[in-house]
Amino acid sequence: MVLAVGRIGLIGNNPAPNGCEGKNSRISRPDAARKPRYGPAQVCEVRKNLAACRPAGHSGRVHLAHLRLRDFRNYLRLDADFSPGFHLLLGDNAQGKTNILEAIYLMATLRSFRGVGSAQMIRHAQKGYFVGGKVVGAAEHEIKMYWSARERNLALDGRPVKKLGDYLGTLRTVVFCTEDLQLVKGTSRTRRRFLDLLLSQTQPGYLALLQRYMHCVRSRNALLKQPAPNPASLDSFSDELVKLGNELIRHRRDLIPKLSLLARLAYRRISHEAEELGMTYEPGVKVDFAVELAQMRDRERRYRTTLIGPHRDDLQLLLHDKSAVQFGSEGQQRTLAIALKMAQAEYLTGRLGSAPVLLIDDVMGELDAKRRNGLLPLLERTRETSGQVFMTCTEENWPHELGRELQRWQVAGGTLAAR
Repeated sequence: MVLAVGRIGLIGNNPAPNGCEGKNSRISRPDAARKPRYGPAQVCEVRKNLAACRPAGHSGRVHLAHLRLRDFRNYLRLDADFSPGFHLLLGDNAQGKTNILEAIYLMATLRSFRGVGSAQMIRHAQKGYFVGGKVVGAAEHEIKMYWSARERNLALDGRPVKKLGDYLGTLRTVVFCTEDLQLVKGTSRTRRRFLDLLLSQTQPGYLALLQRYMHCVRSRNALLKQPAPNPASLDSFSDELVKLGNELIRHRRDLIPKLSLLARLAYRRISHEAEELGMTYEPGVKVDFAVELAQMRDRERRYRTTLIGPHRDDLQLLLHDKSAVQFGSEGQQRTLAIALKMAQAEYLTGRLGSAPVLLIDDVMGELDAKRRNGLLPLLERTRETSGQVFMTCTEENWPHELGRELQRWQVAGGTLAAR
């Protein structure tokens, strides 16, 4: 069974957002009299609504009970057992702390959060890597994956995985890392991938719908590249594109208000500032997909590609009604990225009844004490649901409120040992 790592995301070709003006102009705080339009009561209501539409069989805690690595990054061999709770990975830089988080995330999403290909995750001078583990929830599941230039295998409970939809959701994770800044500063493709991963983990059938849509886009683009595209074939692909695209837009449009409210409260908790976070869905289709696609026919023939549809969607991020990428300071942008990830974790918890495994890669070193404490409500909620957290640090800079409950691990030279 061959599965390509990193194919879950929606592939887009939009340029990065423009943002030359005002990059060094920090967004000012609004007038102190302006009251926020949200609060804990609204968040509780969102959580109730998410719980009400929770799929049958999704409840109870889920955690990674065992991790096995062979020739992965700087790990020759690793076998480690983990209980639910908080795990602190301590060690100097370049010893392998982030590699453990990367392996866990790889099992959950089949891609690296570092934005690299599988070949770069193979230990030096070796042919391939193995990553496996045992996931414990309502049932136990065993994951095994092997990747080399010639062989790529993914198995769940001893059986080859034939469809990604049958696999994704076995282990759910949310990672906090420096690369998260690309959610704010990066291209629209990064933000679409963020939405698509969340929907794929919570909406049965969404991933299959996304794959069918992208297959239709690629087939239609191939037809448009022909010297004289067959009109009947083009109409057929266009009809399918509109049908599938409208379903994708409906799912994304339904997600944004719930995610936006959670992100706004998270930003407020972390920043302790008055500017308000805004999140606006910007679909590639403005009103009527079929009409707008027909109007694009001549331009598409000139450019030989599909110019409209949800593969051109974006998520506009605003701070006090101004573009965060154009006018936000570096600190505001970083806080916004963390808030988005906190909202992702809250949404998964509310929608599925169990907290995702949180992977926090040295984020604490980038935040002051007040901003670090802003993460505490999320961690408390994870603890309430008997969840699991993996954190990397070069020193113990974690809030003291959690110190007594941490399981400490020492990472050195591709080895892991309990302290």
